[in-house]
Amino acid sequence: MASQGLVYDGCNFFRQRLVLSTLSGKRVKIKNIRSKDDDPGLRDFEASFIRLLDKVTNGSRIEINQTGTVLFYQPGLLYGGSVEHDCNQQRSIGYYLEALLMLAPFMKTSLKATLRGVTNDPVDPTVDLLKSTALPVMKKFGIGGDGFELKVVKRGMAPGGGGEVVFTCPVCRTMRPVQLTDPGKIKRIRGVAYSVRVSPQMANRIVESARGVLNQFLPDIYIHTDHMKGANSGKSPGFGLTLVAETLNGSFLSAEMSSTPQGQGDPVLPEDLGRNCAKLLLEEIHRGGCVDSSNQSLALLLMTLGQQDVSKVLLGPLSPYTIEFLRHIRDFFQIMFKIEVQKPFEDERKGGDKVLMTCVGVGYSNINKTLK
Repeated sequence: MASQGLVYDGCNFFRQRLVLSTLSGKRVKIKNIRSKDDDPGLRDFEASFIRLLDKVTNGSRIEINQTGTVLFYQPGLLYGGSVEHDCNQQRSIGYYLEALLMLAPFMKTSLKATLRGVTNDPVDPTVDLLKSTALPVMKKFGIGGDGFELKVVKRGMAPGGGGEVVFTCPVCRTMRPVQLTDPGKIKRIRGVAYSVRVSPQMANRIVESARGVLNQFLPDIYIHTDHMKGANSGKSPGFGLTLVAETLNGSFLSAEMSSTPQGQGDPVLPEDLGRNCAKLLLEEIHRGGCVDSSNQSLALLLMTLGQQDVSKVLLGPLSPYTIEFLRHIRDFFQIMFKIEVQKPFEDERKGGDKVLMTCVGVGYSNINKTLK
């Protein structure tokens, strides 16, 4: 165990383990990866993710056995620089980008990553969602400045892909502790209705049905339509909607839906998609918190690696992914969060308990010293 570092079983939470291994400098061994499946071992999208990690680090050692059921990973130095990567089309660019967002601020040189593949699918967070919710969360911790952006150059819907995204992030010298304990009331809702290789009218139909639900609660709603044509529209037809609610205190809560990929399952009507996405946003608002459920783990990681000072953040009910992430943070950094459950008021019982997470950062520079 000591020679191998941390040992895990199975393919669940694969990205979490490799990202935290890279940040903490601890070796990790993952065994029994789909060992009982008819098609055992790593999937193509996981192998593609390992190649991306290899590109942004310097000196990583990766060993995989013949069947692909055992992976040994010894992380190298997070280097950064200019990176180009063709993402596997089984998963969207969001799958790879979520991990890059966690790693980018701690690199040795500024990162400029050009990722190609599927930009929007129903499984992973889309690029639009990460742009409008994850980047503001990072800015609260003092990450950002000139050149901190995420740009959709081409859209590519599943299954054909053909999209392109450019993510640039400068190196973060110091991260500030945060006190995000009051989300405040919702002041406005913004969104993007996108369509590629279908009639531009699809996006307008989505906007109309979403507004039909949301206008009952709030007048300040603006949903931008984005119809890309020609070479910028990828290889597959599709449409979708990303909605973001902004609060008075600068918190962002989001929801999104994409159309069913071509040739997979029943087609969906734009009106139904717009209505359902609006209801998902209302559900997310009801859950509450200063960070939405798709970015809980990102906020908790930045609290862990921040300065040796107290950070607090109020979250809605923790997602199963976040709960496992907290266990992994304990394994890799020996950091435990103080968790206080705040009972909801009588009229918002169904939203679930809010959770106040408190932690003293370990300081990423201290990890670097121990590695050297």
